[in-house]
Amino acid sequence: MPRHTAADFAPEVLKLFDQYVHGLLGRRGFLQQAGKYALGGVTAEILLEQLSPNFAEAQQVRNDDPRIVTSTVEIDSPEGYGKVRGLLAKPAKASGKLPAVLVVHENRGLNPHIEDIARRLAVDGFFAFAPDALFPLGGYPGDEDKARELFPKLDQNKSRADFIASARWLKANPEANGKLGAVGFCYGGGIVNFLATRLPDLNAGVPFYGGQPPAEDAARIKAPLLLQYAGDDERINAGWPKYEEALKAAGVRYEAFIYPGVQHGFNNDTTPRFDAAAAKLAWSRTVEFFNRNLRA
Repeated sequence: MPRHTAADFAPEVLKLFDQYVHGLLGRRGFLQQAGKYALGGVTAEILLEQLSPNFAEAQQVRNDDPRIVTSTVEIDSPEGYGKVRGLLAKPAKASGKLPAVLVVHENRGLNPHIEDIARRLAVDGFFAFAPDALFPLGGYPGDEDKARELFPKLDQNKSRADFIASARWLKANPEANGKLGAVGFCYGGGIVNFLATRLPDLNAGVPFYGGQPPAEDAARIKAPLLLQYAGDDERINAGWPKYEEALKAAGVRYEAFIYPGVQHGFNNDTTPRFDAAAAKLAWSRTVEFFNRNLRA
């Protein structure tokens, strides 16, 4: 069966799904409103099923791939929830110390897609760590709806402290070369922007369609940024002009790309919002940016 793409859905349904994914609309609300666009025997329930992630179909690097080594690690986070757990992925045959990359998930915790992102980075020669913000609540529950329900229960001040602790641990790890990058998606993109304002020794940040920090915090950013935005993403893009103005005023080194005609989440290849061409270009730019800023 061919995979669905964003073009297979009415724009209104995609907007409703975006609201649903981000907790702005409940399941019942989505089904009620999406039902107006359910035609030809396709129900609102089928639309939701078609739009929901298919992790197995999208996996690029298996956990047992011989090119990499993965492990689950726990680190201390005294200013956060006390402990952080996440997936560590690295090349199986590394020579010397490696550039480190923190991988920050969307608003569902460390799901199989984000684990796959960490493994992809390991294949590309990076020392990658993907923490799970939901660990204090039992970890990613294996179900996207349950994960979304758990996420608002987090104390975001503690969660942000956990990501700061993760970044510091990763940068100082004896297997790392002392240079740290961070990449995040949606919620995780916002966390990368936040980390850039809090970690003066961050060496590179790549937020994908992430919420922007307060403009006055831009002056604290020392890391070069590669900002990736979806063209059809009014909710996130509304904050970009003010953020760009603040970055320019602060003299921050940045590159920004807005990929026309694609949806929020275009890099996530588990859902129909994925755009193969834009994702390939954005990811190649990400790897090149990390190679340029993190390798000796």
